[in-house]
Amino acid sequence: MNHVGDPFNGYNDHIGIEIRGNSSTMFQKKSYGFELWDNTGVEITERLLGMPSESDWVLSASYSDKSLLNNPLTFDLGQRMGRYAPRWCHVEVILNGAYLGVYALMEKIKRDGDRVAIAKLQPQDTIGDDLTGGYIIKIDWAQGSNAAYWTSEFAPPNASGAQTVEFLVDYPNEPMPQQAAYVQAYTDSFEYALDGDDFLDTLVGYRHFLDVPSAIDFFLVNEFARNVDGYRLSTFLYKDKDSNGGKLTLGPLWDFDLGFGNAYYCDGSTVAGWSYEIADVCDWSDKLPPFWWSRFMEDPVFTDSLRCRWESLRDNVFGIQRLDAWCDSMANVLAIGQQHNFTQYPILGTYVWPNPEPVPTTYAGEIAELKDWMHARWEWLDDNIPGHCSDVAVGEQRTSTSLAAFPNPFNDHISIRIGTSQTITDCALIDALGAEVPVKWQRMAAGNLLNATVAETLRPGMYVLRIFSNEGVLNVPVSHTSL
Repeated sequence: MNHVGDPFNGYNDHIGIEIRGNSSTMFQKKSYGFELWDNTGVEITERLLGMPSESDWVLSASYSDKSLLNNPLTFDLGQRMGRYAPRWCHVEVILNGAYLGVYALMEKIKRDGDRVAIAKLQPQDTIGDDLTGGYIIKIDWAQGSNAAYWTSEFAPPNASGAQTVEFLVDYPNEPMPQQAAYVQAYTDSFEYALDGDDFLDTLVGYRHFLDVPSAIDFFLVNEFARNVDGYRLSTFLYKDKDSNGGKLTLGPLWDFDLGFGNAYYCDGSTVAGWSYEIADVCDWSDKLPPFWWSRFMEDPVFTDSLRCRWESLRDNVFGIQRLDAWCDSMANVLAIGQQHNFTQYPILGTYVWPNPEPVPTTYAGEIAELKDWMHARWEWLDDNIPGHCSDVAVGEQRTSTSLAAFPNPFNDHISIRIGTSQTITDCALIDALGAEVPVKWQRMAAGNLLNATVAETLRPGMYVLRIFSNEGVLNVPVSHTSL
């Protein structure tokens, strides 16, 4: 128990603070973002409540989520699956002398070694492998405070109108033009590969661009929570440098206030059905998921891997007994704080958008409702997750070659790195019509690196690198973007 008059036992310095959120800003209890500052207003980094040092933090209000547990529960699932998810701690907040209630103090999604651990992208990183990462992008409302964004060329499935999918560059905050063009072209290449006739091909299909296990884990958490915002809003992806793996990776998880049955609309409180098919019941929504998820379901390797991953987690990470115990434990931690919170905001038993009815009249009732809903959702998923788990590797399909082409997308040059056991006899760059593009390859001094300068007149678009080696003929999809 802490009291306002007690000595400080953590951070004691200046902050800059602002209200954050979209629809949640209409609530009496606001969410906040804040930065740690020194006494001159310069940003500083510090550890807060045992969490790794950073400057940017979030205070999540969870006003309509009266269990106060949806986001912490989501992050717990992600962390137990072996993924990075924001660390958090429940706190009671007093701002300018006014009591504001129980909040979740959370890490903001940031690029650093303790959070999204991808390469730091500098303004001068505009060519070669340096250009290829790292990036954090998200699917969300268009632009906002983001300096770079674009609209997908593929409309959401079953859209009733002119709905679109927007991608925003979240990191770096102000990308150079070459960087913004690169990450857009790479994401476009993934979508074209996924939409194409050869989308199942392990060399030219979507797996060339996507870390599939991350998509499977992202799917399982969003579907377990039946998150009505899932896939279409607050959806993060990141990409490291090609030399570090370099594929699009789904995550981190974020913004599950309206998950776990806490939304009356679009079947959000119904335990049956798929969140990724929200357009089937809400084709009028301004934001709908991209076509990816229905396309993944056409891939038997994806669905078999999905089933295997579920079966490996169903009795531990997603185990109902563990989740019940977790909820009870957190309710015990919040036993006094939730009383303070709901004295300040007497909303137990009262409808707050978008609560389904009936609304529990006690905090214990909120916890019981959450647990009962998860029990029923678990049963439905266990019966309905597609695929067959037999002799299927959950990890990525990989070829025996250690060949890598970068940057991809490329602009004025492209390089191929080969393994020490490989011998390349010829290379060709093939356009979308099957014609060879004249390219003169140069073997670099390192011996295992080939480099080619591309003509300025080369048109942007999809190409295939056809590589003839002692391991056979390899076709690597690449895309070209103008400077």
